Amino acid sequence: MSHEIARIALVAIVSGCLAACGATSTVPETTGFGPAPPLPAPANSIITTVNIAPVRSFSQTDRPKATAGFTVNAYARDLNHPRWLYVLPNGDVLVAEADAPEVHDQTGGPIKRFTAWVRKQVMKRAGAGVPSPDKIILLRKASGSSEPATKTVLIENLHSPFGMALAGNDLYIADTDALLRFPYVAGETVIHSPGIKVADLPAGPIDHHWTKNIIASADNAHLFITVGSNSNAAENGIDVESDRARILIFDIKTGAMRPFATGLRNANGLAWQPETGELWTAVNERDDLGNDLVPDYMTAVHEGAFYGWPYSYYGSHVDQRVQPQRPDLVATAVVPDYALGNHTASLGLVFYRGPLFPDHYRNGAFVGQHGSWNRKPRTGYKVVFVPFANGRPSGPPEDFLDGFLDSEGHAKGRPVGVAVDKDGALLVADDVGNAIWRVTPENAVSP
Repeated sequence: MSHEIARIALVAIVSGCLAACGATSTVPETTGFGPAPPLPAPANSIITTVNIAPVRSFSQTDRPKATAGFTVNAYARDLNHPRWLYVLPNGDVLVAEADAPEVHDQTGGPIKRFTAWVRKQVMKRAGAGVPSPDKIILLRKASGSSEPATKTVLIENLHSPFGMALAGNDLYIADTDALLRFPYVAGETVIHSPGIKVADLPAGPIDHHWTKNIIASADNAHLFITVGSNSNAAENGIDVESDRARILIFDIKTGAMRPFATGLRNANGLAWQPETGELWTAVNERDDLGNDLVPDYMTAVHEGAFYGWPYSYYGSHVDQRVQPQRPDLVATAVVPDYALGNHTASLGLVFYRGPLFPDHYRNGAFVGQHGSWNRKPRTGYKVVFVPFANGRPSGPPEDFLDGFLDSEGHAKGRPVGVAVDKDGALLVADDVGNAIWRVTPENAVSP
């Protein structure tokens, strides 16, 4: 047996064993949603539940399914692992094609390294772990056209890029290890400048949560930057988490950077709530406490606030795996505003302010749920809508775009970033379907 065949066989055996050891949840998925989700007792497990959805991508004639009254079309197809979206003022749409950096999750001794290697092989079956394309793609759609957008490479040779933000005439890109600035001219389709590094971002050989998202303040004076944790629940030691699990604030004029909020295990989506002007974020919570812990969430982000990780979750619920404990910090932990389901991998976040959708959607939040890999039954793999009133969530989540899983449990796609285009349509990045989907009302007329 060749080394490669042996490797594949080992992964299959380990994956099968892990999957067989996981129990199945007996409570409805909906119990993990809302402003005050019931939290069961932790189900500590030595072996992680693995219940991935192997990839079987959409065919060229297939697509996700929108809620009643809406239709879905391909805005762009044949992309290369599109993860994140940003809409420029002129209507051009930027797409970060990226995956984890090559040096990633290099931790500890032989057992930790082996565990990390097995996890990578398992995740490859779910569509992750591909070589990072390291590009920003520009999509441009002709006015009134029903054809997919044209594609050009705006910037290449990046290092696992993710977040994008325009501030004045400068386009900022968040690589996994650096914040970069590029000159931007409206309408251009290629940026030839190599860019300038304006700040280092936490990375290194572990870089467990590698994505770094950014959003600009309304006055373009500051950028807010997400930095995920270097572990699930501090199993790599607290010392490697000293500058992680937080949102940073970067002063564009001075280059100064400091923590804005901490204790956020893996914040990704960032968006300004239209009615209050508050910054909101979507956060992935910790694993290995059972199928029904801990719910991912979205929350308003308050300056100076601590949100629990790694010592506690949802306020004062202590994670006993983390030693030594910090009861002083736990006492200050802020309870998140709205739970988004257990292990849903809620990543994308955008508030709807466009002119196209019915009033029901005005100021509410669309959330891209990448989908679970460690829950039975699977959860996520859809885009949900949470209505808002007076700046606060005002009702249960609504399934808005699904059909990413087939009847046999294969992933035809996995939604990640979400954005609203200049016309008011919802765009959804699908890094397994390698597409950007565009959702509009059935009776909508494109400008």
